[in-house]
Amino acid sequence: LNLVLLDLLSHEYPYVESPPGVPKRASVALVIRIQPNYTHWPPKSNDDHGLNEQSQFISTEDRINSFFKQEWVQKGDPEVLFIKRAARKGDKWTSHVAFPGGRRDPEDADDRAAAVRETWEEVGLELSDEQAIATGNLPQRVVTTSWGSKALMTLCPYIFLLTSHEIPPLKLQPTEVASTHWVPLRALLSRKQRTYWYQDVAPAAKTKFFGLNRLFQRWLLGDMMFAAVKLVPSESKFCTSIAEFLEEEPLAHEDDTTNETVPLSLSPDNWRTVKSDASLLLWGLTLGVMGDFLDMLPPHNAMKIWTYPTFTPVDTRFILWLLSYRFRQSKQKELEEGGISVPGVDDKFEAVDAESFKPVEGRVEGVGGGRYYGRVRQDKKGSRSSAVGTLLTGYYDLVKMAVVVSACTRMSFAAVVGYTLWRKIKQ
Repeated sequence: LNLVLLDLLSHEYPYVESPPGVPKRASVALVIRIQPNYTHWPPKSNDDHGLNEQSQFISTEDRINSFFKQEWVQKGDPEVLFIKRAARKGDKWTSHVAFPGGRRDPEDADDRAAAVRETWEEVGLELSDEQAIATGNLPQRVVTTSWGSKALMTLCPYIFLLTSHEIPPLKLQPTEVASTHWVPLRALLSRKQRTYWYQDVAPAAKTKFFGLNRLFQRWLLGDMMFAAVKLVPSESKFCTSIAEFLEEEPLAHEDDTTNETVPLSLSPDNWRTVKSDASLLLWGLTLGVMGDFLDMLPPHNAMKIWTYPTFTPVDTRFILWLLSYRFRQSKQKELEEGGISVPGVDDKFEAVDAESFKPVEGRVEGVGGGRYYGRVRQDKKGSRSSAVGTLLTGYYDLVKMAVVVSACTRMSFAAVVGYTLWRKIKQ
């Protein structure tokens, strides 16, 4: 982790201009803390070797090296901060797991300043030089909707390392954040936590998708499956002032008796049950950003947590698998040879030329399509290799083709069955 942060610090990813007509920019903070081990707890007199007070007098590189020289840091467990956004009707990001962050305001000095401000406003965590070390950024990217046909914003991820194990209680903004979760890096890399997120790809009922009405879309496409990771937090905090945490119950009179037993009837209506919350799933855009970072760490196999999006119906899934077979093989070969190399987003959007923007794959209806971007790692010689471009470039063209083929196949099959039945009835 020490070497990765130093590498990111010395090799900053380039600035990506906003696409024409889409000036909106947003920044997120990937915040890392070290959770001390029980047997190597920092002494009370520990002042992080004066790192915070002397931050203005020593270089950032020296601060990082000095921090990781401490025994409690070396024996500790690195963790990342995630938030679960509050449930809001009509919000594209409602109840999603994400990093703290938000839209850049005109008063923000730059994209990193926006990440610092938004983190403070959303969770009450200060990321100033006195409390944290800004260790660099990850590839900036253009967030799109409608399967890459419309740009929404430019997303800018930044990495911060907290230098103290004593973090003040987080202050969650009720309208934005439902809960916060500290998740160990090793839990994010665990194979046992890999799963899928099922997303309804059909838009609102009154609109059409590929010229099909919603009911036909559901019959044809079902849900779309995206790679996901089940989060296993070591520490969570919930915003208790919102109804999402605990709904208010009206006062009701109950008999003053202790002579109660389990109902003899096994009907579920007679049981008092507590509705459990769904698992915390990391997927989509946030998984792509996290994957960029995880793939820099040994054993450099974070790419395996990602899979190509597909559909739940078996026939549509098979058709897509068949149509994309050569495409996936080609991408894998390019990946192994290091041939996929892009500075910013992908080969359709150069990081230094906003005028070259064309619609690119990224998100499905603004809620995340598992867009995966370049990774950075140390090569055999120890130097930084070039970033790997998204594996999704061109994939959604095959998805659209698979939808058409699947629709034609199903309708042809239905026509054959209908004709056969008609012949039998006529006879």
